Amino acid sequence: MKHAGSAALDRLEPLLEKLRAHAALKEKSRGAFYRGGKAFLHFHEHGEEFFADVRLRDDFERFCATSAADRSTLLKKIAAALGDGAKK
Repeated sequence: MKHAGSAALDRLEPLLEKLRAHAALKEKSRGAFYRGGKAFLHFHEHGEEFFADVRLRDDFERFCATSAADRSTLLKKIAAALGDGAKK
């Protein structure tokens, strides 16, 4: 499974915008987010499917990010992990 390329990230842009709203996250390169200087989130593509690798604990966990429901669940997990980290 390869890291998400530019065209895949274009399709994920609405999700990326929501992730950028978290003050605790810094986007080092498009689609690759860091928290406190440590890699936190990046995306993969496999055919028409998208996956997010997120460091919720010590290691990365993979979550499906293809459907709107997948993305909603992913955003909830990230918000819970970050606490109140949304930009004002």
